[in-house]
Amino acid sequence: MYEEPATARLVEAFANTVDVELGTDDLSAPEQLTDWLVGQRLLARPHRADADDLALALRLRGGLRERLGVPVGDQPAAALLADADSALRELPLLATVGGAPPANQPANQPAAPSDAGPTEGADPARGADPDATDGAGAGPVAPEAAPVGGAGAGLVLVPAPGLPPVRRGLAGVAVAWSELVLAGDAARLKRCAEHECAWVFWDVSKNRSRRWCSMRVCGNRNKARRFAAKRAVAPSPTTRPN
Repeated sequence: MYEEPATARLVEAFANTVDVELGTDDLSAPEQLTDWLVGQRLLARPHRADADDLALALRLRGGLRERLGVPVGDQPAAALLADADSALRELPLLATVGGAPPANQPANQPAAPSDAGPTEGADPARGADPDATDGAGAGPVAPEAAPVGGAGAGLVLVPAPGLPPVRRGLAGVAVAWSELVLAGDAARLKRCAEHECAWVFWDVSKNRSRRWCSMRVCGNRNKARRFAAKRAVAPSPTTRPN
């Protein structure tokens, strides 16, 4: 089993703020973005997101969700990837060489996260395959910083100094995604190949072969649809003349 790291849990939670199957969006207003960032320990009240912050978050989320479809064979929309890249340029990161940043944060920044805490609005049933997951539904830990290149490398990614509090919180998602890419683990984070679901999940299989968030639900649904399509196009049996 390949345990899902805190960085992946954070990106997964961010991507799954939209539920394609239910038609819901947990980031449909600036105050919802504020609540999500606070719930992930990326922002401290009384700071609040505005419309520009929300637009930035949605650009980043849209591009990340497109990118997460690539490991299951989907062709991403180039415009959405470009939007996400543009958003990341507005959330610059800094690589430090002194290890983790000091424990005492400035007064306007959130406290360092702990190793536990529920994900606000998470649905443990979504994306959980009883035969292939470990700790489904566990809340993500929001990284204020992430090590670069593995333990002992001495480099840490942090949001760049000077970012406003909300942007700094969003940069925490950028930190998490960057660390996944640098660690070579980004391909384990996938968007379900069943497009009616499109739930983002962590692939715990040894060879990274999973395509559906749940084989029992989305996998079987996909197979049933393909079987029905094959039957629909199969030639009808001819009747032997008398």
